[in-house]
Amino acid sequence: MAQAEMFPFVVAEPGFGEASRLPYMPITLQLQGQPLSVSALLDTGSAVNVLPYEVGLQLGADWERQTTTVRLTGNLANEPARVLTLIGTVGALPSARLVFAWTRAASVPVILGQVNFFMEFDVCFYRSRSLFEVKSKSAAQG
Repeated sequence: MAQAEMFPFVVAEPGFGEASRLPYMPITLQLQGQPLSVSALLDTGSAVNVLPYEVGLQLGADWERQTTTVRLTGNLANEPARVLTLIGTVGALPSARLVFAWTRAASVPVILGQVNFFMEFDVCFYRSRSLFEVKSKSAAQG
């Protein structure tokens, strides 16, 4: 099993070049054995992981069955959100249980935030080289 995975920053707006590079990475999310590969934004300023409504539906989640609500802040403050627990796998690293605020908002990326992505994975940003490294908590402790 890999100790760490390295990823390049991704150009978000081609017209802005280097200034628009953001830490997006591939992650496989899974609900009840149903996997889905997505691109997620690592956001150290986000308090929680955020999952767009359509991604939850693609995983087979049922909005009405998720009864625990969560209040989002910032530009998502007016959007309803419910707690959804998934399994997340980054490359060859060990999988982790990730808790998301599943929102009805349509124009939001998958966001990996402090609770609980950054509690399960260590991330080192090398912005000057447009790279970042992800390690699982279990690899860091071992």
